[in-house]
Amino acid sequence: MWVWIVLLALILLVVFGGIASYNRFVSQRNLVRDAWANIDTELRRRYDLIPNLVETVKGYASHEREVFENVTKARAMATAATGSPAEQAAAEGPFVAALRQLFAVAENYPDLKANQNFLALQAELSNTEDRLQTARRFYNSNVRDYNRRVQSFPSNVIARSFGFTEEQFFEVDESLRGDAGVPKVDFSSMGAPGAAQPTAAPAAPAAPAEPPAAPPSGSGASGGTTPPPPPG
Repeated sequence: MWVWIVLLALILLVVFGGIASYNRFVSQRNLVRDAWANIDTELRRRYDLIPNLVETVKGYASHEREVFENVTKARAMATAATGSPAEQAAAEGPFVAALRQLFAVAENYPDLKANQNFLALQAELSNTEDRLQTARRFYNSNVRDYNRRVQSFPSNVIARSFGFTEEQFFEVDESLRGDAGVPKVDFSSMGAPGAAQPTAAPAAPAAPAEPPAAPPSGSGASGGTTPPPPPG
């Protein structure tokens, strides 16, 4: 009798444990998807800023056609990449590289710092990038926790039984994004009015000229006459 009770208790424990594990997988998968939706929202917001940014820079550097074409083409490819996070990240690399080229062109035109539209777009792009990086870290953290359960025993038994597979991380080449993750250009120090300019180093003092050599005794040179002898 007790054997059957213990056996029944073990079966119920396994069943309820499996249900709890399954429900946790569902919750984690939904959390990963919600986190990815936040990334997608920030990406779309950034893409929407680019046309106005290009037009603003074009007003000062209309001859940089190749740079503008590269940005437009890379933006179109990134916008069209609606597949997996890995595919989206692959499209983000060229886009960020082209965006850096655009800011490099803008850096050559200090008058842009007086353009309020450009400054507003730059600030909004920077804020969007900060939110994007926060969303990316949150997403990758959830993917890491979810994948760990998919791979670990005994939860991997539930994962294989109900089709829970590993999710992809969203990683972009840091050499393109840089330390802060956004193609930022600082125009505040490019000859702003009232900015302190570097002071030239003082010139080294000239070496003192050597004193003229004393004329030889009895020389007939000018100023070299011999004083008359004292009176006898």
